[in-house]
Amino acid sequence: MPSGFLAASTPPFAARPARARSVIADVRGRLLAAGLGATALVAGCAPSVEGIRGPVPVPNTYAFAASVQPAKVSRWWARFGSPELDRLVETANFANLDIAIAVSQLREADAQAQIAAAALFPTLTYNDNNVRTQSSGTNVPGVVTRPALRSSFTKVINASYVLDVWGQNRDALEAAIRTATASAYQIEVVRLTAIASLVNNYLIYAANRQRVAVGMQNLANAERILTAIRQRRAAGTASELDEVQQQALVESQRAALALLRQGADAARVLVASLLGTNPQAVPLSVRSVRSLKVPVTSPGLPAAILVRRPDVRSQEQQLLAADANVEVARKAFLPNIQLTGQAGYQSSALATLLRPESVIWQAAASLTQPIFDGGRLRGQLTLSEAQRQQLLDTYRRSIITALSDVETALVAVRETRLRELAQTAAVRAARRAFELSEQRLREGTVDLTSILSVQNTLFQAEDVLIQVRLARLQAAVSLFQALGGDWDESMITVSGIP
Repeated sequence: MPSGFLAASTPPFAARPARARSVIADVRGRLLAAGLGATALVAGCAPSVEGIRGPVPVPNTYAFAASVQPAKVSRWWARFGSPELDRLVETANFANLDIAIAVSQLREADAQAQIAAAALFPTLTYNDNNVRTQSSGTNVPGVVTRPALRSSFTKVINASYVLDVWGQNRDALEAAIRTATASAYQIEVVRLTAIASLVNNYLIYAANRQRVAVGMQNLANAERILTAIRQRRAAGTASELDEVQQQALVESQRAALALLRQGADAARVLVASLLGTNPQAVPLSVRSVRSLKVPVTSPGLPAAILVRRPDVRSQEQQLLAADANVEVARKAFLPNIQLTGQAGYQSSALATLLRPESVIWQAAASLTQPIFDGGRLRGQLTLSEAQRQQLLDTYRRSIITALSDVETALVAVRETRLRELAQTAAVRAARRAFELSEQRLREGTVDLTSILSVQNTLFQAEDVLIQVRLARLQAAVSLFQALGGDWDESMITVSGIP
């Protein structure tokens, strides 16, 4: 393997912007190269992933799914209908620092795979020694001779090769390839998490800005009612208690606005941090969640989640790497056979260096068999087996978690839709009640306590409706995230190396 096990190279995230924008596509190319490279190098050695999926129960359908059509999640964030959000996600793909860290970790794993691959090839070194010495002419007591000058020229190629009789080096290479492939999947995990967090905070910002706008309207309504009460008090038909109670409601509305503005700014700061920049560089124009569309998609079949979720695939690759490491530890008990050789020229004169008589060579073979090591090899095998079991249980848990995430998101999508419908009806009724009570207040035919109650009901109903809309949009985000985001690996499945 002359270079890293992955054919493609990942450009650093510091490159702006053309090269960096292709990082995600390049990482997916790495996964394809990983599958093809592993197939070529360890064909017939890799255990089937289906063998480890078997013990994990996977239902035929989701309990709360209305359809089993394949999930359509390509560029899922674009389905909210916000060009501004599309631009933010595009920027996050190459500017998010968590993704940049994950890419660096992939480069590290790629280098480790390259190091492991080197063990399959012989090691060649070239030594070029040229020495000229002068010996002393006074080494014998009482005798003085002329100093002797000697030259030595040596040009030698050394070769060393460890025979992989038992396949230990190939197992080590497979473990490194699996680990590097898991790192490539991990980039998708980090990317999905970052994009979902960005979209959620964008929605929170929009919701809080809309809540501020609605709060300002409610504050104006409350102040208008306060003016009407003061007029009635001046006419002697209202008490100071009525005025003070309405004044308290006005100030409560004003205090709530400050908290909502704080929440909006906090969400904007988080969006900026996910873009790897300062908050001043990220002004957001969205002002309402009502202007955003609610995406709709089918979850597909539960079995598809095993391929769609990058975190499941990452755990899967780590488990297969652990399988290979167990084989490495098991084969460490077997003899190690090494071949060494040396060939070149050596002469005391440069003029005769290339004569046939100056040729030197050496060949050797050695066999090393562990006999007693204080239990080190046995301990390493036990450690590898324990790590493999731990990763197997982690892999099973990741599948159960993935299935649970989808079911939970489906319930949230369904229930928040029904809740929004009901809350919309409640807001219409509360607004009509407020209009009637305000009319009767001016006519002097309504109790002021009833006015306060109607106002509170309307203000709370409108605020709750925005929060329900936010919850519905976030439920859609959770569903897309549970389905694995816009990652689709169906085109790169390779026989023997999923």
